[in-house]
Amino acid sequence: MTNNHCLLEVTHLRKHFPIHRGLFSRVVGHVKAVDDVSFGIREGETLGLVGESGCGKTTLGRTILRLLRPTAGRVDFAGRDVAAATRGELRTLRRDMQIVFQDPFSSLNPRMTVKGIIEEGLAVHRIGTRAERRDRVCETLEQVGLDPSYIDRYPHEFSGGQRQRLSIARALALSPRFMVLDEPISALDVSIQSQIINLLMELKEKFQLTYLFISHDLSVVEYISDRVAVMYLGELVEMAPSEELYKNPLHPYTKVLLSSVPTLDPATRRKRIILEGDVPSPIAPPAGCRFHPRCPMAMDICRHQPANPLELDQHFVRCHAVEAEIGESSEQTADKR
Repeated sequence: MTNNHCLLEVTHLRKHFPIHRGLFSRVVGHVKAVDDVSFGIREGETLGLVGESGCGKTTLGRTILRLLRPTAGRVDFAGRDVAAATRGELRTLRRDMQIVFQDPFSSLNPRMTVKGIIEEGLAVHRIGTRAERRDRVCETLEQVGLDPSYIDRYPHEFSGGQRQRLSIARALALSPRFMVLDEPISALDVSIQSQIINLLMELKEKFQLTYLFISHDLSVVEYISDRVAVMYLGELVEMAPSEELYKNPLHPYTKVLLSSVPTLDPATRRKRIILEGDVPSPIAPPAGCRFHPRCPMAMDICRHQPANPLELDQHFVRCHAVEAEIGESSEQTADKR
């Protein structure tokens, strides 16, 4: 799932949140939000990350950036270990790794002007003089499609789409190499969403950016992503090139997600698969495969033993049913020979 040419390489990453109870705040358990996740993102690539709400997508993105300290594992960015970085090293890394948050209403300081919001990162990193920083702010506003004359306005004077452009401008001001886009369009009107997606794609091409695009909108993920990773209850269950994943999903959970994507073409329309039961608690995830209580293809082994990761020509999947199916196909091929 990873290689030496990756700009970002995540290895066995875990983020567990302790649960405190009682008078002395004893730790009585952990929320296993991210549990043993490994993948890589090549430079200039967009990796889409999908899954149900609460599966750990946002926590994974924030842990990669060290906004949350990982419980275990490594995050290597351009050969530097982010998870083990000192405060000084992390400060340097921040210039190359930025995030665009989901909600532009709460992620922008209402007391700061546009100039202050976008310039803040430049000032923290001591980049340029005041005049140079002001020029950089105006330049960045133009790059995201906003008029530089807005520089002295406040966030409440903008629409939702314009506020998200400001959030993108803030991240872009430091000329990063990698950006985590955490549900960047889910809080916007449908009419504005396509504009923001097209803007992100234009910026990627222009500045050779690398994206981790987190979303629950599978149609948007298919459009913007080079590869797609599917997450369930803190684990990656499948990852493949975008076209391959949408044409040939292997994991039962991926099939369930894709069956819910609306389409106007009857030839590509899938039969809707309805899952039974609720998402298990990340405090006490099921033994074996975490998806087995809701899986229509669950076998006895799924209840007791986690599935081994399989690599099938750039298509990663973690599923006993798929492994058994591949084994049967191999035996049939051998018998024919």
